[in-house]
Amino acid sequence: MNDFERRIRECTGLPLKSDDIEILQVNVGFRCNQRCAHCHLEASSEKKEMMEWDTMKLILDTAREVKPKLVDITGGAPELNPFLRTFIEALKRNDHNIQVRSNLTVLEHPGMEELMDFFRDTEVKLVASLPCHTKEGVDAVRGDGVFEASIRVLKLLNNIGYGTNQRLQLDLVYNPGGAFLPPEQSSLETKYHEELSSNFGIIFNNLLTLTNMPIGRFRELLIQKNQHSKYLRLLKETFNSQTINRVMCRHQINVSPNGKLYDCDYNLALGYPVDSKLPSHIHDFDPSIHSKREIVTGNHCFGCTTGQGSSCEGALVKKESFESEKAGGFNIEDMFPALCEISREG
Repeated sequence: MNDFERRIRECTGLPLKSDDIEILQVNVGFRCNQRCAHCHLEASSEKKEMMEWDTMKLILDTAREVKPKLVDITGGAPELNPFLRTFIEALKRNDHNIQVRSNLTVLEHPGMEELMDFFRDTEVKLVASLPCHTKEGVDAVRGDGVFEASIRVLKLLNNIGYGTNQRLQLDLVYNPGGAFLPPEQSSLETKYHEELSSNFGIIFNNLLTLTNMPIGRFRELLIQKNQHSKYLRLLKETFNSQTINRVMCRHQINVSPNGKLYDCDYNLALGYPVDSKLPSHIHDFDPSIHSKREIVTGNHCFGCTTGQGSSCEGALVKKESFESEKAGGFNIEDMFPALCEISREG
């Protein structure tokens, strides 16, 4: 039994279990035009894993059966999958709500010229990664020139209605660049709105804050800087029991590029499929058992239950639920940097 599972049992008396499937998360490939320092999948342009159409057809069958509230398409850069448009069109014919997670800059690549219009026409919700509202903060994590390219794409998205038309939702995602927790979500969202609007005229809907998991490239970075143990301690000692019922794995299932089933994209990155007692491929998906399964956990899961909590939909609980807590002698508030420029440090 790992430390996270032990902590859950201390709080609830039970192992962590799923409670229905509201989100069908589909990772369509690990290939990406960026090589981000915090990427849990270690995605890059060299990655070969890419979902084929036959697997997508099985997912379409599953979606018809489960009727999830949302089909969440992620990667890598999902735009690089050659079947993405066909997949989205098929999902729309079945009246599914769809969101695509984008790194923005991929939309400037040759061959992507019409993809933004396609997203608009199919009313796909976009969740775009922008780990800081400054050039220095973004480029430090994602590479030189990424911030300026991201701003250009965001302006184009605004021009076609994203962020301004209520049917075209545009959310942004913040990740810390170092071994600290995200700032309080609503306060940072206000800062993003102010900075992006005043400096670039950019409008968006919501900001989602995500805690970096100590896996993938971020784990390697922590080890290089001798911060791995300290970061794990931070995650454990800022555990917030009020996040347990809302962690994303309880309400979703993840499908990998080869069709294997996982509780979340982090477990996919670590190679931890769903409970070994259950079928582990989309071909054998059974909603009667997969929707009420025991979640496979590891100590990385503390990343989802720290502070305000962290999920693919952002923070899980409001600031008031943790602001007065103490953890191992730490003042919780001291762990939330006020500005994302701090992401360049450490």
